[in-house]
Amino acid sequence: MSDWESDKPHHWGDEPAGASSQETTRKRRFLGGREPAMPPESGRDWKLIEKLVMSLQAEQRRSRRWGIFFKLLTFAYLLALLFFLRSPIGDGMESVSAEHTAVVEVNGPIAADEVASADNLVSSLRQAFEAEGSRAVVLRINSPGGSPVQAGYVYDEIGRLREEYPDKKLYAVISDIGASGAYYIAAAADEIYANRASLVGSIGVVAGGFGYTGLMDKLGVDRRLYTAGENKAFLDPFSPEKTQEVDFWSSVLEITHQQFIEAVKAGRGDRLADNDKLFSGLVWSGEQALELGLVDGLGSTSWVARQLVGQEEQVNYTRGRSPWQDLIDQLGVAVGEGVATQLLESRLELR
Repeated sequence: MSDWESDKPHHWGDEPAGASSQETTRKRRFLGGREPAMPPESGRDWKLIEKLVMSLQAEQRRSRRWGIFFKLLTFAYLLALLFFLRSPIGDGMESVSAEHTAVVEVNGPIAADEVASADNLVSSLRQAFEAEGSRAVVLRINSPGGSPVQAGYVYDEIGRLREEYPDKKLYAVISDIGASGAYYIAAAADEIYANRASLVGSIGVVAGGFGYTGLMDKLGVDRRLYTAGENKAFLDPFSPEKTQEVDFWSSVLEITHQQFIEAVKAGRGDRLADNDKLFSGLVWSGEQALELGLVDGLGSTSWVARQLVGQEEQVNYTRGRSPWQDLIDQLGVAVGEGVATQLLESRLELR
């Protein structure tokens, strides 16, 4: 019997039984196989829900695509950064063939963990001397000094380079300050120049720290230190000073001072004036330094390049600080701080 022949009432818009079954199956698929709590009142309501679900799925796909894009972008950025970090500042200068004045800068404290470390300065100087186009090398100095070890390394390397390249002169030019370890390095140059107001000299050695015994007594703090070795707690700031330790440390400073004096005398020779205060640790103005023979004249880097070298074009060979190290410092990352750090803070310095 057909639907039209049955006794059931009929309405316009009623769907056949097969179509209703397909619609129900589709609804269950979109609802995870579950029956809807409240089935839509009409096909129009269900189509609206279907469009909403499809829209949410499309949005999820777009979010995943953008996520993948930004991950790839970050990876490419890090890859480029690593490639950049593997090319230190100063590389590629050996390709400069046109004649020029090579410049190497000594800026800031001279220490192993600073820009003006022996590794950076020696590499820069070697590259400057090896460059075919460099007519001479200018060591542009603006430093208060630092480690005698680092300064000594640079001093010795300059002597070796001057012997290997006798036709290339090395000029040291002091800008604001060239004191202590910085002057130690400058003394290895053929000639030294400064501004009349530059601070020059400070040929001496210093090492300092603090004693906390009085403060500990006031706070009622006891020092408990256990060592193996008679002098393992040498100059411990939390223990009373011992005369024999102070005397020994003074002898170490005196030996280092004599090494400094000998290096200056070897570099400057008979140009030094006969003055008892020359090696007393005093710092002099550029004009005073000229009278004492600590410098050969007054002038800037540009003046030296133009008037003495005869090649006004300058090329900077200075190897700078690693960008990766700058990034680490900005993030405040520090590893391995402890007793060694405390010892380094009281290290010998030429200043």
